[in-house]
Amino acid sequence: MKSTLTVGISHEKTFTVTPEMGVKHLGEAGGVLSTPSMIGLIEQTCLEGMTPHMDPGEQSVGTMVHVWHRAPAKTGDQVTCRCKMIEQDRRKCLFEVQVDLGDARIGDGTHERFVVILEKFRQG
Repeated sequence: MKSTLTVGISHEKTFTVTPEMGVKHLGEAGGVLSTPSMIGLIEQTCLEGMTPHMDPGEQSVGTMVHVWHRAPAKTGDQVTCRCKMIEQDRRKCLFEVQVDLGDARIGDGTHERFVVILEKFRQG
Protein backbone atom coordinates (compact mmCIF):
# COMPACT_ATOMS: atom_id res chain seq x y z
CA MET A 1 0.00 0.00 0.00
CA LYS A 2 1.12 3.49 -0.68
CA SER A 3 1.37 5.95 2.19
CA THR A 4 -1.48 7.89 0.57
CA LEU A 5 -4.02 5.22 1.63
CA THR A 6 -5.18 7.05 4.75
CA VAL A 7 -8.29 8.05 6.65
CA GLY A 8 -10.01 10.85 4.79
CA ILE A 9 -9.53 9.68 1.21
CA SER A 10 -12.78 9.92 -0.72
CA HIS A 11 -14.26 9.11 -4.09
CA GLU A 12 -17.48 9.86 -5.93
CA LYS A 13 -19.05 8.29 -9.00
CA THR A 14 -22.35 8.78 -10.82
CA PHE A 15 -24.19 5.84 -12.37
CA THR A 16 -27.28 5.55 -14.55
CA VAL A 17 -29.74 2.93 -13.30
CA THR A 18 -30.19 0.29 -16.01
CA PRO A 19 -32.90 -2.38 -16.37
CA GLU A 20 -30.28 -4.99 -15.41
CA MET A 21 -29.99 -3.29 -11.99
CA GLY A 22 -33.72 -3.74 -11.35
CA VAL A 23 -35.68 -5.95 -8.98
CA LYS A 24 -36.23 -8.96 -11.24
CA HIS A 25 -38.75 -10.83 -9.07
CA LEU A 26 -41.20 -7.88 -9.24
CA GLY A 27 -41.57 -8.16 -13.00
CA GLU A 28 -42.86 -4.93 -14.62
CA ALA A 29 -42.95 -3.20 -11.21
CA GLY A 30 -39.25 -3.95 -10.68
CA GLY A 31 -37.88 -1.05 -12.72
CA VAL A 32 -36.06 0.33 -9.70
CA LEU A 33 -32.52 -0.04 -8.38
CA SER A 34 -32.28 -3.29 -6.41
CA THR A 35 -30.46 -3.44 -3.10
CA PRO A 36 -27.83 -5.90 -4.42
CA SER A 37 -27.18 -3.55 -7.35
CA MET A 38 -26.87 -0.56 -5.01
CA ILE A 39 -24.34 -2.53 -2.95
CA GLY A 40 -22.43 -3.30 -6.14
CA LEU A 41 -22.26 0.41 -6.98
CA ILE A 42 -21.01 1.15 -3.46
CA GLU A 43 -18.32 -1.53 -3.73
CA GLN A 44 -17.23 -0.26 -7.15
CA THR A 45 -16.96 3.31 -5.87
CA CYS A 46 -14.85 2.28 -2.87
CA LEU A 47 -12.68 0.00 -5.02
CA GLU A 48 -12.01 2.80 -7.50
CA GLY A 49 -11.25 5.17 -4.64
CA MET A 50 -8.65 2.80 -3.18
CA THR A 51 -6.99 1.59 -6.39
CA PRO A 52 -4.71 4.62 -6.96
CA HIS A 53 -3.30 4.00 -3.46
CA MET A 54 -2.34 0.37 -4.12
CA ASP A 55 1.16 -0.82 -4.94
CA PRO A 56 1.65 -3.08 -7.97
CA GLY A 57 0.41 -6.58 -7.14
CA GLU A 58 -2.13 -5.34 -4.59
CA GLN A 59 -5.88 -4.86 -4.75
CA SER A 60 -8.78 -4.72 -2.31
CA VAL A 61 -11.71 -7.01 -1.60
CA GLY A 62 -14.97 -6.26 0.15
CA THR A 63 -15.36 -7.91 3.57
CA MET A 64 -18.45 -6.24 5.07
CA VAL A 65 -21.41 -4.18 3.95
CA HIS A 66 -23.87 -2.54 6.33
CA VAL A 67 -26.25 -0.30 4.41
CA TRP A 68 -29.82 0.92 4.44
CA HIS A 69 -31.71 1.20 1.18
CA ARG A 70 -34.01 4.11 2.03
CA ALA A 71 -35.78 5.05 -1.21
CA PRO A 72 -36.12 3.89 -4.83
CA ALA A 73 -34.36 5.07 -7.95
CA LYS A 74 -36.07 4.28 -11.26
CA THR A 75 -34.50 2.92 -14.42
CA GLY A 76 -32.88 5.86 -16.20
CA ASP A 77 -32.25 7.83 -12.99
CA GLN A 78 -28.73 8.94 -12.18
CA VAL A 79 -27.47 8.10 -8.70
CA THR A 80 -24.26 9.33 -7.14
CA CYS A 81 -22.23 7.15 -4.78
CA ARG A 82 -19.82 8.76 -2.36
CA CYS A 83 -17.35 7.09 -0.05
CA LYS A 84 -14.94 8.38 2.56
CA MET A 85 -12.50 6.29 4.57
CA ILE A 86 -13.27 6.79 8.25
CA GLU A 87 -11.07 4.09 9.86
CA GLN A 88 -7.96 2.13 8.95
CA ASP A 89 -6.30 -0.75 10.79
CA ARG A 90 -3.28 -1.84 8.76
CA ARG A 91 -4.86 -3.41 5.62
CA LYS A 92 -8.47 -3.07 6.78
CA CYS A 93 -10.28 0.08 5.59
CA LEU A 94 -13.74 1.19 6.68
CA PHE A 95 -15.71 3.59 4.49
CA GLU A 96 -18.74 5.74 5.19
CA VAL A 97 -20.93 5.43 2.08
CA GLN A 98 -23.85 7.38 0.65
CA VAL A 99 -26.02 6.97 -2.42
CA ASP A 100 -27.98 10.02 -3.58
CA LEU A 101 -30.63 10.65 -6.21
CA GLY A 102 -30.40 14.39 -6.73
CA ASP A 103 -30.84 15.94 -3.27
CA ALA A 104 -32.45 12.79 -1.82
CA ARG A 105 -30.42 10.25 0.14
CA ILE A 106 -31.52 6.81 -1.05
CA GLY A 107 -28.87 4.71 0.70
CA ASP A 108 -26.18 5.00 3.33
CA GLY A 109 -24.06 3.00 5.73
CA THR A 110 -20.56 1.54 5.90
CA HIS A 111 -18.43 -0.72 3.75
CA GLU A 112 -15.22 -2.46 4.79
CA ARG A 113 -12.48 -3.46 2.37
CA PHE A 114 -9.24 -5.32 2.93
CA VAL A 115 -6.02 -4.85 0.96
CA VAL A 116 -4.74 -8.15 -0.42
CA ILE A 117 -1.52 -9.17 -2.11
CA LEU A 118 -2.79 -10.77 -5.31
CA GLU A 119 -0.19 -13.55 -5.47
CA LYS A 120 -0.97 -14.69 -1.91
CA PHE A 121 -4.70 -14.26 -2.49
CA ARG A 122 -4.59 -16.54 -5.54
CA GLN A 123 -2.83 -19.25 -3.52
CA GLY A 124 -5.61 -19.24 -0.92
